[in-house]
Amino acid sequence: MKTHHPTADFFSPDGLAPEAALARVTHLGVGAHHDDLEFMAFHGIAECFHHSDGTWFGGVTCTDGAGSARTGVYAACSDADMRAIRRDEQRAAAMVGRYSAMLQLGHSSADVKGPALGLIADLSWILAASRPSVVYTHNLADKHDTHIGVVAALLSAIRSLPPEERPNRVLGCEVWRGLDWMGDGEKVALDVSGHDHLAASLNGVFDSQIAGGKRYDLATSGRRAANATFFESHATDRASQLIFAMDLTPLVVDASLDPIEYTLGFVDRFREDVRTRLGARFSPVR
Repeated sequence: MKTHHPTADFFSPDGLAPEAALARVTHLGVGAHHDDLEFMAFHGIAECFHHSDGTWFGGVTCTDGAGSARTGVYAACSDADMRAIRRDEQRAAAMVGRYSAMLQLGHSSADVKGPALGLIADLSWILAASRPSVVYTHNLADKHDTHIGVVAALLSAIRSLPPEERPNRVLGCEVWRGLDWMGDGEKVALDVSGHDHLAASLNGVFDSQIAGGKRYDLATSGRRAANATFFESHATDRASQLIFAMDLTPLVVDASLDPIEYTLGFVDRFREDVRTRLGARFSPVR
């Protein structure tokens, strides 16, 4: 593999070599941490699970897992232990989800939050080798700095490609901040209803985090259910599980767009919506 970190790990559940496994990927998830993919990119995993119409999911986890929180049975684990545990959990998730390829790039969180030139180069190679139609990653309003580092590196990598080789769609999904605040007309609502057992199986793989003190499995399922119920106030639910995403495709189509201003545009429009609704009921204070 043409990756920069010596601990980078490649895994294909059906034993294909990296180039062959990446070549068939149609939906690519790029996350910061182990389990981010299963939480935010589950739409792509579910879409590709049966490989109908030749669809295959590929996963990329950028960091090494060394900084994971740990309590209970994992309290005494060293950073090296956690790297190995989380690598094996991510491989297990790839088997459960029937991924085409799972790449764990092994970068430290500190590196990802810096210039991340090695990560950008790794992602450029992966994108060129896979040519996915859809990419799932973190949204630009996420509050986790490592997540922002990953999406920044990913956008740089995509923008370095010729326009005809860029993905058709790039979606920034929910992890450390939901996207319920976005205008309904701007949310990308990804329906993942009817896949509860697959979702539970994938989420449950990451025992080091769940038993280690964070019930991400329950929180993720609950967020998706809440999104579905609270999405429309004047209609019955048409879905039981929704993931919201921010459409990042315009930043890929037009590389001159400023990601900061693009993201703040959503915030400004949310602010104006609140102002308009309140203005209809309250007189200005003088």
